[in-house]
Amino acid sequence: MRLKTILEGIDNNIVERLHGTIRERTKVMGGLDNEQSAIRMIEGQRIYCNYLRPHMALNGKTPAEVAGLNMELAKTSGNR
Repeated sequence: MRLKTILEGIDNNIVERLHGTIRERTKVMGGLDNEQSAIRMIEGQRIYCNYLRPHMALNGKTPAEVAGLNMELAKTSGNR
């Protein structure tokens, strides 16, 4: 089903963004060999997006930080 205008309120931008992110990752991997590797890749992406990747809509914080979870993860690779 296609919407006539963006004002109709239904939006699939979030899903399209996720598809683009997964496509970028799998393109350099040469594809996924089996279901288990697909599950691992998606789980890694979920962890990255929720705990490590800052979001502009959250003022540069991760969803975990906004939820009050202090994971005490280093912000740079030099800090361990």
